[in-house]
Amino acid sequence: MLIRHATLPDGRTDIDLLVQDGRIAAVGPQLPAPEGMEVVDAQGCLLSPPFVDAHFHMDATLSYGLPRVNRSGTLLEGIALWGELKPLLTQEALVERALAYCDWAVAKGLLAIRSHVDVCDERLLAVEALLHVKERVKPYLDLQLVAFPQDGVLRSPNALSHLERALDMGVDVVGGIPHFERTMADGAESVRLLCEIAAARGLRVDMHCDETDDPMSRHIETLAFHAQRLKLHGRVNGSHLTSMHSMDNYYVSKLIPLMAEAGVSAVANPLINITIQGRHDTYPKRRGMTRVPELMAAGIDVAFGHDCVMDPWYSLGSGDMLEVASMGLHVAQMTSQDGMKACFDAVTVNPARILGLEGYGLEVGCRADFVLLQSRSPVEALRLRAHRLLVVRGGRVLARSQPLHTELCLPGRSTGLDFTRPISR
Repeated sequence: MLIRHATLPDGRTDIDLLVQDGRIAAVGPQLPAPEGMEVVDAQGCLLSPPFVDAHFHMDATLSYGLPRVNRSGTLLEGIALWGELKPLLTQEALVERALAYCDWAVAKGLLAIRSHVDVCDERLLAVEALLHVKERVKPYLDLQLVAFPQDGVLRSPNALSHLERALDMGVDVVGGIPHFERTMADGAESVRLLCEIAAARGLRVDMHCDETDDPMSRHIETLAFHAQRLKLHGRVNGSHLTSMHSMDNYYVSKLIPLMAEAGVSAVANPLINITIQGRHDTYPKRRGMTRVPELMAAGIDVAFGHDCVMDPWYSLGSGDMLEVASMGLHVAQMTSQDGMKACFDAVTVNPARILGLEGYGLEVGCRADFVLLQSRSPVEALRLRAHRLLVVRGGRVLARSQPLHTELCLPGRSTGLDFTRPISR
């Protein structure tokens, strides 16, 4: 395959990209086309590496309304509702919903997902189901699984042994939820214990950390300490970190450098953080998303995750990471040109680094995974939630769409709309 006349996220225009044997063989202007090769004219549209979701719950996705609706919309009712649903789950239903979501993801150019999977069910039904799904989708989507003790690894009976069984079965990453343990001390102990398990097994760590409005929930500090102590630099992620939204600035001025020194990354989940946090506030009302621009400024890898789609916690969503990034830039007030480009990176290159994806990118030698967007730049892609024209994995087309076009039929005037065309004055 040869892509002609593309715009790249770094601003280069009229660039060709040559794919051979599933890899990117050449990138540059006016490349020669080998005989018999499919040629796609991008017509100046944006060619991007695929979207990556660094935080999701695929075991719960598309279960909205089962066994009932979360009427309050709160985190705690969602957790209680998930507890009601777990005994009713079947492996067949879990697999069916997960595969349906993976189809949604591919259509949106989302080709890598890190999903947390609950290990507090002694049957490990969801673990078995998602390991099966991981193998099924392997040809077209990278699915990385996190052993997640939803009810607390110390709080829930036998959760620690269930977590280790899940890791033995092939789950990739060690998870945790220290703020949901019975006490702050138990939360800190769970961080120590889980980081040591990851270090002993040579695995990555990704913890739901401080998903609360309480500024005294400071388990991210403990996570950074153990990442440093156990030499887990670059392998540890703190997800949510919403308590940082409410912490005083002096403490954060110490905390962020500690995270940077320990090589701890961060994943914010804008859609979910701003709807679940601040529920006990009147006005002013906190929105709860962590300090994204400040973390980025410190050199910390920050990604945006979708977290939930039509599940006990969130009744909306479609697998569109541009929607996630757009919400993130609004909440973080990252509306400068550099800020918006950084938000595009937060759903592409940043989460790819957090997941440790090999061969990701648009450089020669990288795997030929990319998405062609009906836009002219990353900022425009965010503005328009750009239509996906082409989704490619290993040089093979997975999804293809016709360009969106609307013909206006107005009195005395007939015209087509082009939302990508600037208005000259």
